[in-house]
Amino acid sequence: MLENLKREVFDANIRLVDYNLVISTWGNVSGIDRNNNLIVIKPSGVDYDELSADDMVVVDLNGNVVEGELKPSSDTPTHIELYKAFPKIKGVTHSHSTYATVFAQALMEIPCLGTTHADNFYGPVPLTRFLTKDEVKENYEKNTGLVIIERLADMEIESVPGILVAGHGPFCWGKSAADSVEKNLILEKIAEIAFKTLSLNKEVKNLPDYILDKHFLRKHGPKAYYGQKK
Repeated sequence: MLENLKREVFDANIRLVDYNLVISTWGNVSGIDRNNNLIVIKPSGVDYDELSADDMVVVDLNGNVVEGELKPSSDTPTHIELYKAFPKIKGVTHSHSTYATVFAQALMEIPCLGTTHADNFYGPVPLTRFLTKDEVKENYEKNTGLVIIERLADMEIESVPGILVAGHGPFCWGKSAADSVEKNLILEKIAEIAFKTLSLNKEVKNLPDYILDKHFLRKHGPKAYYGQKK
């Protein structure tokens, strides 16, 4: 079942390692088959060196395992909530990549300081609130998804391909499993650049809005002209 998607999700998970976004078992990638409303996701707690495409777990939007011998990622309920809330996304990545996690732990949004950031995020990288004690006690992973959705209210999902969960780390999404990993890589690099910029000049100002508009919209706007025509 969903053999092609299993291979895609497996390859995307391995890219997390190749891009130095994870160590040990820190992270997970999923992809969704929108026609059947089935999600393929990494199994919980399995080292990347031991993974195979056959290990990927298929679950439905209620979290029921449809196929697979292993338990799905403990973050599966978070992925499910994101897929349910945002029908346009087809891949989700979670990692604990260093610089993005530093900002999440510092409870800081990543400010848009330059055009590298503006090419990919239409403004600062948002930060969620902390979950409440009750939200952590029951349905923690589901509630993690819900606080992400809460923070993204009234925002265009295409303009914000990732978020920082307070005290936790980044979640990213895209048009495929592989694309969501690319978004995590971009977010990590943006976080690193911002961290180093702020270490040189704590008084640095945000990129002016007119430059932000130009850089984001030339790649992602209705009249985008960056890259080659398809």
